Amino acid sequence: MTSIEASTQTEDSGPGGYAAARLLLLHEKERSGPPRRGALARLTDDWLAGLFAAAAPPRGTALVAVGGYGRAELSPRSDLDLLLLHDGSADKAAVAALADRIWYPVWDLGLALDHSVRTPAEARTTAGEDLKVQLGLLDARHVAGDAALVAALRTTVLADWRNQAPRRLPELDELCRERADRMGELQFLLEPDLKEARGGLRDAQVLRAVAASWLADAPREGLDAARRRLLDARDALHLATGRATDRLALQEQDAVAQELGLLDADTLLREVYEAARIISYATDVTWREVNRVLKARSARPRLRALLGGRMGGGRAGGVKPPVERTPLTEGVVEMDGEVVLALTAKPDRDPVLPLRAAAAAAQSGLPISLHAVRRLAAAAKPLPVPWPAEAREELVTLLGAGESTVPVWEALEAEGIITRLLPDWERVRCRPQRNPVHTWTVDRHLVETAVRAASLTRRVGRPDLLLVAALLHDIGKGWPGNHSVAGETIARDLAARIGFDRTDTGIIATAVRHHLLLVETATRRDLDDPATVQSVAEAVGTLGTLELLHALTEADALATGPAAWSSWRASLVADLVKRVAGVLAGEHLPDPEAAAPSAEQERLAIEALRTGEPVLTLRTEPVGAQPEEPEPVGVELLIALPDRPGVLPAVAGVLALHRLTVRAAELRAVDLPTAIGAGSGAGGVLVLDWRVAAEYGSLPEAARLRADLVRALEGSLDIPARLAEREAAYPRRRGLTAPPPRVTVAAADSRLATVIEVRAQDAPGLLHRIGRALEGAAVRVRSAHVSTLGANAVDTLYVTRPDGSLLPDEEAIDLARTLEEALR
Repeated sequence: MTSIEASTQTEDSGPGGYAAARLLLLHEKERSGPPRRGALARLTDDWLAGLFAAAAPPRGTALVAVGGYGRAELSPRSDLDLLLLHDGSADKAAVAALADRIWYPVWDLGLALDHSVRTPAEARTTAGEDLKVQLGLLDARHVAGDAALVAALRTTVLADWRNQAPRRLPELDELCRERADRMGELQFLLEPDLKEARGGLRDAQVLRAVAASWLADAPREGLDAARRRLLDARDALHLATGRATDRLALQEQDAVAQELGLLDADTLLREVYEAARIISYATDVTWREVNRVLKARSARPRLRALLGGRMGGGRAGGVKPPVERTPLTEGVVEMDGEVVLALTAKPDRDPVLPLRAAAAAAQSGLPISLHAVRRLAAAAKPLPVPWPAEAREELVTLLGAGESTVPVWEALEAEGIITRLLPDWERVRCRPQRNPVHTWTVDRHLVETAVRAASLTRRVGRPDLLLVAALLHDIGKGWPGNHSVAGETIARDLAARIGFDRTDTGIIATAVRHHLLLVETATRRDLDDPATVQSVAEAVGTLGTLELLHALTEADALATGPAAWSSWRASLVADLVKRVAGVLAGEHLPDPEAAAPSAEQERLAIEALRTGEPVLTLRTEPVGAQPEEPEPVGVELLIALPDRPGVLPAVAGVLALHRLTVRAAELRAVDLPTAIGAGSGAGGVLVLDWRVAAEYGSLPEAARLRADLVRALEGSLDIPARLAEREAAYPRRRGLTAPPPRVTVAAADSRLATVIEVRAQDAPGLLHRIGRALEGAAVRVRSAHVSTLGANAVDTLYVTRPDGSLLPDEEAIDLARTLEEALR
């Protein structure tokens, strides 16, 4: 007994003495984790027992801890789950008075209390109606009063649970699935709920309940340690925030990591993810076993009827159900809905067997049994380096199976087989990605990319290279620096380890190095600039590598999350690929300076010069979109007006006011050499070709856009004030402070313009603010290209001097600094 616990027995047993002892315990740095939780439970037991005794309880009453308190797992801000149990012999008023003498001191301390007063029969009835109550009673523990009454209740509740398990476990399984759909998977969430998310503390409790049913048991290795890790994280979260919360919010993670003595928030998340992954895997295995057992039980009466009642014990001459073993591949069979090793399999002599079994399971859409995976992990002979051709082919087969690859891969990873096959996998395993666009951790993202790539293999000449490149494309994220550069080296080593020859290894390494090249170039660079297309062609090298990169780009984006891929991005990437393919095939790129304006552009330019006012057309048909596509690639907005200062910020501001998202903008001066209309002389007209999309709702009418544009150019429409009013009308949600904007001069080797890249927090009117900042810099904007992922915007501006020449290096750097300062 510690001095803190002893003090509560020698001091006043009222709230003051308990509160002081509790506070001392929670701030004891020497004791944390299970010892502190156990000590806090014992401290609380002693205090509540004192309250119970002081209330002169009637005979046949007891105080029972249930739920987390019943398991003696009290976190600093945990609820107290209490049941006042009575046998029904005492006067109801006396029992109610006893309850008040216990509940009110708990409330006076500000502790959360979940309480009930029941007889054993009432407790059993409520448990039969409410599954959550029954789960809580499985952890019932005596605190004070009639211990025999509590023991009898525990025995009865456990017996009820075991008798009713065939009916109640499917109900529990359904509740767990609904909760997982609602709360997400803990191992992939940036702000996970440690208790309710899938793989959290609630699932760990469910596994205990399933084990108590005697129908199935969870794989025990690592499970208790994983549960302790999540409980420790919740303790630290309660201490860091001072609140009873289970949500590990971003702003709390550094403090929680410090409380746990961890290096940083990423280390914290990785430990939490690893624990959740162990619990999730155990959950999958356990429910599979439960369903197998229940299915076998339901089939037994039908089998007995078919056999004429002769089914019984083996010694009594009965027969057992026949066990079917269907061969899948060498050393691997299907049995009872799972993939298991054949009786003749010899893992210690067959190094390819783990990959062969995994590939067979994925191709069959079946889970690989826990026993088989563990036997392979314990006994399989290591593969030689480089791998034999069969092993390489089995890996490609596994990756090419699509969605069914994921559970098989998870089973191999849970038992350490993946890191044994691919040692560099350890650095990306459970590694968080703090960009909210990403749905998965790094390792799961790699597997999901291979899954997406499996559906694109018909588009490439070498599906094996596509699948392996997909699996390795982000492998460098476990290393410092540019992950594509680091990944190239790692991918080269791993591809050689897997057994690819030098040429194929080089292609895989090139794909990893340039896996972002197509999408970043297509969304951030001017595709009409020959330097853009030429630079991509030089990096890619061959048509075969280009088609592989095209498929990898799509698979990577689809596996990232819904914000990373759209019809718009797909059309831009496809356009770039078409142009690069032409260069690689020996075609010459057209000179954009020599291109004549389109008939529509010339018509608008003539009208603008004749009237002296802006004219525009809004093409409402989605340009390039297919009818079956869920999202159009945008609509084309053509504007022509006499060349004058302030055009870019005015147009961008009007579009922002009408809630139109700008995806690309091209500005072009058109010279009309002859007089047009009523005595007009020759002059210059600016033609703007914009690609826009409505944030929500329908597109505005062209007439309204034109009217507001005229007002903006005249100065009667105060765009900054209107945007500020709209922003003020929508209060910002609490969250992390956005990093400051960054403006750089991009090394684009363009002979048409100087390329300025703006990285900033996406916000309405961002392009308007950029245009205003450029107005005083004596530069001309040739084109703008907007790329947005989540809350991050990357706007690329092609600018020149007023005479069309490129900016000297010093002027370009000064412009970038000026623009960055203005955006701050």
